[in-house]
Amino acid sequence: GIVIGVAAVITMVAMGEGSKKSIRDQMTSMGTNAITIMPNSSRRGPVQLDASGSTETLEEADIFALRKKAVFIKEVSPVVTANGQAVVGNNNWPVSLTGISAEYLKIRNYEMEDGIMFDDQIDRMAKVCVIGQTVVNNLFPEENPIGKIIRYKNIPLKVIGTLKPKGSSGFGQDQDDVIFTPYQTVMKRFNANTEIRTIYANSIGEGYAEQATNEVLEILKERRNWTKPTEPFRVRTQEEMIQMVTSTSELLSIVLTAIAGISLFVGGIGIMNIMYVSVTERTKEIGLRMAIGARGKDILLQFLFESVIISLLGGLVGILLGILSAQGVKLFLNWPMSVSFTSVIVSFLVCFATGVFFGWYPAKKASRLDPIEALRFE
Repeated sequence: GIVIGVAAVITMVAMGEGSKKSIRDQMTSMGTNAITIMPNSSRRGPVQLDASGSTETLEEADIFALRKKAVFIKEVSPVVTANGQAVVGNNNWPVSLTGISAEYLKIRNYEMEDGIMFDDQIDRMAKVCVIGQTVVNNLFPEENPIGKIIRYKNIPLKVIGTLKPKGSSGFGQDQDDVIFTPYQTVMKRFNANTEIRTIYANSIGEGYAEQATNEVLEILKERRNWTKPTEPFRVRTQEEMIQMVTSTSELLSIVLTAIAGISLFVGGIGIMNIMYVSVTERTKEIGLRMAIGARGKDILLQFLFESVIISLLGGLVGILLGILSAQGVKLFLNWPMSVSFTSVIVSFLVCFATGVFFGWYPAKKASRLDPIEALRFE
């Protein structure tokens, strides 16, 4: 029981810590100081409605206002999307078309691998795009995509650049499955409206998230002469997003560790039973030791020591088994695992406490035996 319990605790903690680290790393890859701005409202048809029933949407003028007035914001980019199939010859791939400004790459930590990023083409609604590696692999498996044409909803887009691979985000989203184009191109050529669903921004550095958030809200409300008690927009920092995702992982780790703790409890009962049997079988030995001068305290410490040793040996085997199990899960299931030094130390301390707690009563019983009665025991 001790072996299984400790091994389970080590494995579950490693699984939880590995998941949190992996999620944090993936979320960080999306932009360390990123801020997301969205309408704080419900949707009814094509219109955003706030709590009072009035419409409130993000506008291109909000982008210009943030760039001009915000002190704690470094980069700002709108995000508008269109859904459809990207087609190249006989190859097609279902992927969203994402309209952005060039600053979006810095906000989300994207880097160019080949070609150039669009910038001055935004105002001209240029039919150009930059694509991620997943799109490259599916539409251009054996050729360089630079200069080639992707047809999206029968509109040709010229590939002018490719992005370096980023992998999955903390939400399981493939960050390489993207087609970026100027946001004006998506708004006017594909969506036929100027609605902006989301604005991404970047604070000037770590520790400025709160100031940046407050500043964004003030600028947006000032543009609208907003006096209502409700906030018109929802602003979330990257750290808030990380906490939201990792809190679920932490809860799962706690539940699994609690279940593993039951095995430790069962193991402790097993130790207590073993010590009871040991006291019974060694009654004459206990009586003899008392007869030649051993005190009750000496007998108590002897059996407590034996109980702790049994528990610690079980814990040691459990720790080794837990580490091997964690490596096995990482190797065969490709699950992120992280065995922490803290969990190993805590496991040893728990095993020590288990040995003392469950060994105390049998040891106390042994220390109170009457020497004469113990020597007569058959």
